[in-house]
Amino acid sequence: MFGDLFEEDSSSVSDNQYGKGKKLKTTTLEPPAPREFTNLSGIRNQGGTCYLNSLLQTLHFTPEFREALFSLGPEELGSLEDKDKPDAKVRLIPLQLQRLFAQLLLLDQEAASTADLTDSFGWTSNEEMRQHDVQELNRILFSALESSLVGTSGHDLINRLYHGTIVNKIVCKECKNTSEQQEDFLDLTAAVRNVSGLEDALWNMYVEEEVFDYDNLYYCETCGKLVKAAKSAKLRKLPPFLTVSLLRFNFDFVKRERYKETSCYTFPLRMNLKPFCEQSEMDDLDCMYDLFSVIIHKGGCYGGHYHVYIKDIDHLGNWQFQDEKSESNVNLKDLKNEEETDDPLVILKAILLQEENNLIPVDQLGQKLLERIGVSWNKKYRKHHGPLRKFLQLHSQTFLLSWDKGTVSLVQSPAQRSGPEGQGDSQRGLQALTSPSAAPLQDSASCPHWFDINDSKVQPIKEKDIERQFQGKESAYMLFYRKCQLQRPLEAQANPRYRVPCHLLNEMDAANIELQMKRAECDSESSNVELRLHLGPHYRFSNGALHPQGSQSVWDLTFDIRKTLGDLRQSIFQLLEFWEGDMVLSVAKLVPAGLHIYQTLDGDELTLSELELADGEDIFVWNGVEVGGAQIQTGPECEPLLVNIFHMKTSSEGETCEQLADSPHVFPSNAEVATVLAALAIPAGVIFINSAEPTGAEHWTAVPKEDTRKTFRELGLRNGSSVLVQDSSDEESLLPKQGKWTSGTNEIDWLQVKNLCPLESEQKQVRVSATINTVVFDIRTKAIKELKLMEELGETWHLRKMDWCYEAGEPLCEEGATLKELLVSSGDTLLLMEGKLPPLGFLKVPVWWYQAQEPSRHWKSHQDPTSCALSPAGDWGAACMQGAPGDTPAEASLLYLGDIEISEDATLADLKCQAMTLPPLSERAVPSPAFLRAWTVESKRPGRLLRTNRQQLRDCKLGRSAEVCLEALPAEEHLGPQDVLLRTRLRIPAVRAYAPAEDLVWDVARGWTASSLRQKVASFYSLPVEKIEIAKYFPEKFEWLPISSWNQQVTKRKKKKKQDSLQGAPYYLRDGDIIGVKNLLADADPDFSTAMDDTGKEKQKQLALGKKTSREALRVQSSDAFSAPGLSPPRGPEAALSIHVRSFR
Repeated sequence: MFGDLFEEDSSSVSDNQYGKGKKLKTTTLEPPAPREFTNLSGIRNQGGTCYLNSLLQTLHFTPEFREALFSLGPEELGSLEDKDKPDAKVRLIPLQLQRLFAQLLLLDQEAASTADLTDSFGWTSNEEMRQHDVQELNRILFSALESSLVGTSGHDLINRLYHGTIVNKIVCKECKNTSEQQEDFLDLTAAVRNVSGLEDALWNMYVEEEVFDYDNLYYCETCGKLVKAAKSAKLRKLPPFLTVSLLRFNFDFVKRERYKETSCYTFPLRMNLKPFCEQSEMDDLDCMYDLFSVIIHKGGCYGGHYHVYIKDIDHLGNWQFQDEKSESNVNLKDLKNEEETDDPLVILKAILLQEENNLIPVDQLGQKLLERIGVSWNKKYRKHHGPLRKFLQLHSQTFLLSWDKGTVSLVQSPAQRSGPEGQGDSQRGLQALTSPSAAPLQDSASCPHWFDINDSKVQPIKEKDIERQFQGKESAYMLFYRKCQLQRPLEAQANPRYRVPCHLLNEMDAANIELQMKRAECDSESSNVELRLHLGPHYRFSNGALHPQGSQSVWDLTFDIRKTLGDLRQSIFQLLEFWEGDMVLSVAKLVPAGLHIYQTLDGDELTLSELELADGEDIFVWNGVEVGGAQIQTGPECEPLLVNIFHMKTSSEGETCEQLADSPHVFPSNAEVATVLAALAIPAGVIFINSAEPTGAEHWTAVPKEDTRKTFRELGLRNGSSVLVQDSSDEESLLPKQGKWTSGTNEIDWLQVKNLCPLESEQKQVRVSATINTVVFDIRTKAIKELKLMEELGETWHLRKMDWCYEAGEPLCEEGATLKELLVSSGDTLLLMEGKLPPLGFLKVPVWWYQAQEPSRHWKSHQDPTSCALSPAGDWGAACMQGAPGDTPAEASLLYLGDIEISEDATLADLKCQAMTLPPLSERAVPSPAFLRAWTVESKRPGRLLRTNRQQLRDCKLGRSAEVCLEALPAEEHLGPQDVLLRTRLRIPAVRAYAPAEDLVWDVARGWTASSLRQKVASFYSLPVEKIEIAKYFPEKFEWLPISSWNQQVTKRKKKKKQDSLQGAPYYLRDGDIIGVKNLLADADPDFSTAMDDTGKEKQKQLALGKKTSREALRVQSSDAFSAPGLSPPRGPEAALSIHVRSFR
């Protein structure tokens, strides 16, 4: 019943009213574009999956991996058709990988989709939009594949191709006993910092010996004591494919931020690993590797983009550059300067030879001709050779037009002309993709075929281009090598169907046929355009433009753009049976004054495409002379302009009033400006033109008498321009002497002020009007009045800017400063907050008391809950230090003391002295400031330790929003610049608890090594260093991380300690950290956690489950909030990458 409701014929017509919207037409979803000249397929980016695309392309161009995966049939992996059956064992990940590889090999599309593959990973749309690290994905994907292939013949696929082993040896210098440990690897991680290249990094790892001596001795079980020893590492087993991950991301401990190493880092195209192997007698050929893939990262450590350089081992792609593609050695650049450009046959043939399958739409052929020689066919060749299509028909021995004359190809042999024209072209396109000789070989022996695959785009590159990825923000991140001994069979060369299973071959062949049918259908639909026919007999000419009269003035016509102008004219004749005489078709355009005719269409043999008629074009149908008896001027030079004219009003008696009148008038663009006076019936007068100044003010300029003969267009007037006319009989000028009226400025229009004060108010935010000269005091006063707050308390409130995190930023301290001086723009948001700002050069510092133990009753009685509740830090006056280990939940808390106002030039000792005068602290018996330890407050807990009492607060870099907490000391403390303050806690055996914390001062002048810390802790507790274990506590995660000394070693050649220390990952040790100490003589349990840690983790788990339920709603809100152009969501925390796999064991 409704089957053809939305189907349209190529010449369907509908009525439409003048000025209404265009008639809607439905179009089918456009099929994916075919492959480009490289004959290789890219992968579409789902939003943030460039890292996945680069790794998948690398695996796809690893033929041994691809064919090993293809060798697993449905009897082992199952079938995708059974994936919804509950009892069926369908291994989705390898099945979807097989299907994706088959599409990349055989499906004629520019880019394949990974949607089905990521669905098999268990990823949501949120995961597909999030960026991840490709090195992390490589390990996780291999692990998921191993789990998916358990119980099949491919269970050892990853192990067989990528698995290698490293042997670590430690040799005692005294007894020569050797301790050996073997490690497996799927990829090698190579350092980038302070290393010149990959071979230098491998030399440091597998050639240099590292020794234990001095304060870093090795415990030899044979000798039973600490001795000097040497450690070395070697490659014991080499995999067929070697993956190298480059450590380009590091952490700057001075700036306390991550950064990317962009220095020059070289890597060879061919590499010999024999110097790094354990077996020195190995043959060199067994250790030779060739580079075949480079995954490149462009950007910084918080985001960027991945693409990949890949070597086409099997020559599946067409490795030809744009300037080398012509098979007939016709160089188009040379043709432009030669006589051969006069022969259109040579030019058109050369263009077709550059196209894939020598096939191109006729419309694109004309466009490419224009791009190549800089002149269109109509201007250069039409006079002597006729229209382009007629020229192609006349040279049928060279060119073959399709049945609808929409596409053209080169005639190659009589056999190809024997079948139907359209069918022959499509069959050639399919055979070119699937035949073994699809990609031509170009000097394959001497010139490797490299491609740059950037998501959907594939471009050929030369081998020397790899050197550009040695350094910079766009540089190599992962390297993939293959053994030189791995040789490919001859039948695999340029044969994308090699070893592809039959069921996938059949599926891809069927998909290619379906794609070709959809493209043909889409091409037919996309050739239809909507034309708006304006019928001349239903129009009248008035006030300088054409205006419709009646409801039949505008008709909508759907027409095929591949047909000629003569066909269009004939169709309109058939539709308009009442038409008599000549019919002229002209391109018209709606302007503010009405409809105007721009160009008359000539050349009935030209197609609408060649005439460059666009979808929705307005066509005026008339006799070419007059409309309604009025002669019509056509062309852009006489386009009607709608101009606003200001002049003095006249009374009914003809006298001039003291009031301006504004009236619109229409003038042709080529009319003289003096015609304005005639339109107002003013015999003589002065004409002023409005022009805008850079400041935004209006500037009226008088037109000299000699310039009134110039046209509107010459004087720069356009639609909507304003003109002021003054009668010469007026004695007084309408303008001031300087000729300026300031009707408006480009100043600040309004600001938004948000109320963050604790007092109740009807409104949370208001808009306040302002200019660039408005001062902060006026803004604050207006906001308080608009928010209907208590004005008598206004002096105790202040304004702050909103920072990029949408939180309170820097305060506006100078209330006499203007918004222009403070760089405040229109639309900015200011925050009204409680608290009076200190004078310039002073700081207002909230002071807290750090209570390491449970507060006593006496202290609780002096705590003012009101002051805590109204403290600047919020509602956490007695907030517990989350995550402190032990049995009691309130083991460490911050108690609010009050605020102090102090100069930035004061010292830390002055701050302590002033804090001692606060009422809650004055009752504490603190002898002197030397008995107080000061910390900054970060995330509701002590943060940075403030060391030197004589240091000025300005040098402490506290800032205007800093808070300080104080801690009582039993004795005076004088910490040096190399002293680190740690809180050590001795574990109580068998009860999963710790003794009270004790302060440990550790001198790090000799380095932040684990062995140095262990010796300090052992000495502090009078225990043997080999009988203790230590761990750092992470309270935000409720986790303990054991500190091992295995990687704190000394190189033999450099004789200095390596850069990595306890300051770096994964410990990030600093002042105030909690160190758990375990006595192995009494406690052999490897666990460091407490019962409170278990409770904290359970609460975190419940909180995560609660957040998960609302995550979808938050994502929808976020996408709506940032859908406006120019807005981007703030960077969120990094999320772990995972792939979900069913159990097949």
